[in-house]
Amino acid sequence: MKAYMLIVVLLIWSATASAQQFELPRRDGGAAPEVAIIGLFDKVIASRESGEVGFPDGSFAHLQIAAGRHADAVGTIHAVMRKLVDAGNARRADRWTPYLVYAQARTIESGSGVPFDVAYGQAFRERFGNTDDLAANRAQHWFTADLDRARSDLDGGLKEHVDSRSVSLPDALELARQYAFVEVYEAAMRLGPELIAEDERARYLVEENHVFTTAQGATLSAVVVRARKQPKRKPVALLFTIYTDLGQHLKQAMQAAARGYVGVVVDARGKRLSMDRIVPYEHEADDANAAVDWASRQPWSNGEVGMYGGSYSGFAAWAAAKRGHPALKTIVPYVAAIPGQGLPMENNVFLSANYGWAFFVANNRLLDNDTYSQRERWNTLDEKWFKSGRPYREIDQVDGTPNPLLQRWLLHPAYDAYWQAMVPYKEDFSRIDIPVLSITGYYDDGQISALHYFKEHYRYKPDAEHYLLIGPYDHFGAQAPFKPPVLNGYRIDPVAQFDTVDVTFQWLDYVMRGGARPELLKDRVNYEVMGANEWRHAPSLAAAGGGSVDFYLSDALTGGNRMLSKKKPVGIAVLTQQIDFADRTTFSHSYYPAPIFRDSLSVESGFSFISAPFEHPVTITGTFSGELKARINKRDFDFTVVLYEMMADGRVMQLSYYLGRASFARDIATRELLDPGEWTSIPFERTRMVSRRLEKGSRLLVVLDVVKDPMHQVNYGTGGGVSDESIADAAIPLDIEWRTDSYLRIPLSMEKPD
Repeated sequence: MKAYMLIVVLLIWSATASAQQFELPRRDGGAAPEVAIIGLFDKVIASRESGEVGFPDGSFAHLQIAAGRHADAVGTIHAVMRKLVDAGNARRADRWTPYLVYAQARTIESGSGVPFDVAYGQAFRERFGNTDDLAANRAQHWFTADLDRARSDLDGGLKEHVDSRSVSLPDALELARQYAFVEVYEAAMRLGPELIAEDERARYLVEENHVFTTAQGATLSAVVVRARKQPKRKPVALLFTIYTDLGQHLKQAMQAAARGYVGVVVDARGKRLSMDRIVPYEHEADDANAAVDWASRQPWSNGEVGMYGGSYSGFAAWAAAKRGHPALKTIVPYVAAIPGQGLPMENNVFLSANYGWAFFVANNRLLDNDTYSQRERWNTLDEKWFKSGRPYREIDQVDGTPNPLLQRWLLHPAYDAYWQAMVPYKEDFSRIDIPVLSITGYYDDGQISALHYFKEHYRYKPDAEHYLLIGPYDHFGAQAPFKPPVLNGYRIDPVAQFDTVDVTFQWLDYVMRGGARPELLKDRVNYEVMGANEWRHAPSLAAAGGGSVDFYLSDALTGGNRMLSKKKPVGIAVLTQQIDFADRTTFSHSYYPAPIFRDSLSVESGFSFISAPFEHPVTITGTFSGELKARINKRDFDFTVVLYEMMADGRVMQLSYYLGRASFARDIATRELLDPGEWTSIPFERTRMVSRRLEKGSRLLVVLDVVKDPMHQVNYGTGGGVSDESIADAAIPLDIEWRTDSYLRIPLSMEKPD
């Protein structure tokens, strides 16, 4: 810590404190900087012990560690952990384990004179020696941290007070927290990995290099982890992934083994030990099915397999369900992708957001992190292509590196047989009779895919046992044990916190071991109402919504917006818009929810419509839909509809959005071009689910626009292949008229009085 204490060389802490404020006179003596900073912590400790100030025991433990009072810290940390466990927060208690091991090690060091590294090993082994596999797995998770960031935060905290005359109690506690964190994790990151590995070797049987052959002749590799103390044959928890990282595979498999399963992680075709060609998506139905078959027949398996995992792994679980192997007893897909529906295109519009992903997963047998991490390359490619005016099919030529996977996908702009073969499609869902738990988030980029699985399963199998768990999470948060408390500017409700890993294995226990269903799953649809800080439960999406209200577009101005009216217009008016695709200096209205929450909203393109203020609190729960009446001078266009809440004080929160291609609005599998000069009805419904309590005075704000930006294909409207159109097709601007009998159907219900 000496390097960080140099920052406070000018400071010496006074011996008095009053009103929770600690004076900071200039240092005028020869006291060492370590003495100065520790003097502050000692003084704050003394003020608490005397009853002068009060603060939580957790902060007290930080102060004791920072002040070098390690034996005292051990007792305080034990008390903190006991309180958390007694309150049902055992997982929060786990986070204190690195602090406890550190404080115990320092206590051993000072009491016996053994070197700190030896003492640390002794304290670690004492802590975990009699701990069961699951408790150890959970606690050891907290022995890693972003130490560089922590050091930077401590630097900043100290520098902030170098020239201060005084520091408040909250600031002093924060300095102690940062100081203790760096102290603890400098030891944990240096000594923890080998101690954890030693502990894991004693607990688990690990087989890293299984290779097996599928019925189609492909080879797949797998990692298998089993607990040494468990019975020989156990159910299998299987994760199938294209993200080949042996270290992560072992962590995933150990999570399962710690919970009494055989943990199996299988690499996609062509990854790790497989020498086959890497072709994402196309073989997963066969290969994931083969993985289930292989795992179910091994001597350590009881013949039952449950699949789980997020994103690509969630897709793979659904792909396996398409084949319906009898050993597959359940799947737990979260933020599950549907190739061709959520990526690489959404509602038939190709997106560039994940352009570099093909190189990341397909450039080698592991992961091409070096290429994928070239953020400047990917961040500037979209703009370079957009400004070039070249066809979307030539974006890899602008980049300078062929992208054969993208070119393969561009051959299928409709959701055709190529995409349909990858996951359950229509009647396939009627044959999926295993229990399913889907987990996703309101702000998950691929939520429309996860929701599509849910809807189609019930459409084709009304008696399905399929549960949905959804709340205010993005693609990564929905998969995480701990949800970021602030998501793109929005502070999630405290009740929205849950551990996806815990819920996953509770579900597997429920299906495969006769355990209790996870507490959060009280009905088929389980959703957190943002702003209400509560979970609600319903037997269906329709029941969750509780009805809907139609809002019509209007040409009547109110402030800087047009009215969004509940009344169908008696006389139909027309709103006109012109889009010059040759102009590469202006862009369409951004629909992406970053930030989710903002102080105000500037609408520089398209039309904005705002409702009257709500006279009572209302809740929006579900997906919005609508039907637009439009007339254009071309054959096609892409458009967005973005739904916001505008609060009484002018702040804005994004709720949901639609992005799609007009010619595929009725059927994503069949293109139906528009007739120039003719009015056309364009229905849309594949939007993102949201649940939000809107307080009295809030209003709905809707922005309607035509897509024109670097992040998407440019649909010039010729009616030909959009990937082959170029700026040469932009000589004539797109003229579009919107009729005011266009409407949005919003799932709104009035809140019950408190």
